[in-house]
Amino acid sequence: MSVDAIAVEAHRASTPAPTGGPETDTQIALAGTTVELRPSGALFWHDRSLLCVGDLHLGRAERIVREGGDLLPPFETIDTLDRLETEIVASAPRLVVCLGDSFDDLAAARNLSEQVLVRIGRLAAGRRWVWVAGSHDPGPVELPGSHLAELRLGLLNFRHIALPRLAPGAGEVSAHYHPKARLTRRGTRIARRCFLADEHRVILPTFGSYTGGLDAGDAAFDALLAPTALAFLLGTGVTAVARDKLG
Repeated sequence: MSVDAIAVEAHRASTPAPTGGPETDTQIALAGTTVELRPSGALFWHDRSLLCVGDLHLGRAERIVREGGDLLPPFETIDTLDRLETEIVASAPRLVVCLGDSFDDLAAARNLSEQVLVRIGRLAAGRRWVWVAGSHDPGPVELPGSHLAELRLGLLNFRHIALPRLAPGAGEVSAHYHPKARLTRRGTRIARRCFLADEHRVILPTFGSYTGGLDAGDAAFDALLAPTALAFLLGTGVTAVARDKLG
């Protein structure tokens, strides 16, 4: 199918785009507030000056080699931090929330190089930083910031794995599933990382390098998202496609 004719206006928030931000970002209404979905896979909440990313999986190459897997170029951590720094410079957040699986396991967190530790410290300096516990990194990490099971701000709950049910009026931002959308465009089959969202939930794509993804049409999402949910595909901009129209 073609994505060109699919409208997204009904799901956009009514507030204008922020000054100074990329024109390709997408703002959506979420549980009575407005959040911005960025082409990098990060979410920005302007009202709280909050930047949120999911599934960094820092140290993934090291963990795979440690467990006897294939030798991968050990650059994914630097690449991930490069892209995260770009988002931090662009948005200047007062709060950064990493939504779990920030490290490929707790040993990977302990084995980060001094260069990486210094860089994380520099990125965290002067702002609040929250590491939300994930399935790969459930324990505390000895890094700048706070380690929480989840974070609640107003009506929005930030957690690693989406809950089956939400309290009336509540909203949720989660990660874990690494959603990826597949469709055909101009006769070519493509797959893109994507956000999945309805009026009450946003599921973030993986932000880390060397990570796979779960098809956005998978049944795992059926119980979490409304039938009207959209997939927001990442590229040079953010392209919205009705989830039920994905190929």
